[in-house]
Amino acid sequence: DADEAIRRLRDPARRMLPIAQSLLDQRALAGIGNVYKSEVLWIERVSPFTPTSDVTDEALARLIATARRLLLTNVDPGHGPERITTTGDRGAPGPLYVYGRAGRPCRRCRTPIARASQGGDLPRLTFWCPACQPGPRIIAPDV
Repeated sequence: DADEAIRRLRDPARRMLPIAQSLLDQRALAGIGNVYKSEVLWIERVSPFTPTSDVTDEALARLIATARRLLLTNVDPGHGPERITTTGDRGAPGPLYVYGRAGRPCRRCRTPIARASQGGDLPRLTFWCPACQPGPRIIAPDV
């Protein structure tokens, strides 16, 4: 339920967390893993470092809808996580927009894709385009 997910994302405990971390919190909404986190944020042009409190309800609704669409697109018992696609073409040499593409050109603007570690106790790699997803400065070091 999108409204419930937004309500949970608005929990004061997530207020200052970067949106990328909040999207991974399974208590807020289930199913979004590390690959989808980076891909959804790129598709919707949201910086992964934006505090959750700074993301509008409309933008949260778009993030949730995009995540849902991508998750449903990839429901297929015949393929594993290595065959996830967010571009719509599992057979393509590059089925993902940003995840795992650090240093390679953004598919929209050709700016090199960046990568950083985010997440405190359980850091995860985040991939994003600094030009397409402008926002707060990086708080985590590049890895």
